[in-house]
Amino acid sequence: MSRVLIIESSARQQDSVSRQLTQTFINQWKAAHPADQITVRDLAVNPVPHLDSNLLGGWMKPAEQRNDSEQASLDRSNQLTDELLAADVLVMAAPMYNFAIPSTLKAWLDHVLRAGVTFKYTETGPQGLLSGKRAYVLTARGGIYAGGPADHQEPYLRQVMGFIGIHDVTFIHAEGMNLGGDFQEKGLNQANAKLSQVA
Repeated sequence: MSRVLIIESSARQQDSVSRQLTQTFINQWKAAHPADQITVRDLAVNPVPHLDSNLLGGWMKPAEQRNDSEQASLDRSNQLTDELLAADVLVMAAPMYNFAIPSTLKAWLDHVLRAGVTFKYTETGPQGLLSGKRAYVLTARGGIYAGGPADHQEPYLRQVMGFIGIHDVTFIHAEGMNLGGDFQEKGLNQANAKLSQVA
């Protein structure tokens, strides 16, 4: 049995293409792996606070020196990190907002990229500690950006995943969602075709 962690980040609950892709992924994965455990964390419904002094204090101060806010921030970070550590497969649903990922997803990443937990510093540089995991990134984009200079999603997320040791990363882009007509249909068809090969 594998554990699958799904991170939703679309601000929209209705008519969200990235959520549609996620549901397709879940349906296909369950059909192929009925014994697997799937956990969904929805950052729009339960947003994670942005990195602040309380979280830094929680990470850096000894237990006896933390105030209540710092301890609460550390507890939240521990919960999010434990979910990631327990997962064999990570799925991030990431609509493109202003050429990048949603700020809610960035906040989640800020909680789980932790020295000594998901990566460590060595004499030869940082080393990721999450090797052996797989990741899938499901994106929805208004235009067509893959491989172009305005695509700041895929290069950033590849770097972040590699930094913590996840190098097996598959991107599935639904592009052209705001271009209408044939562009939208083609983008969805291409994304669904790639999804059908995942499970």
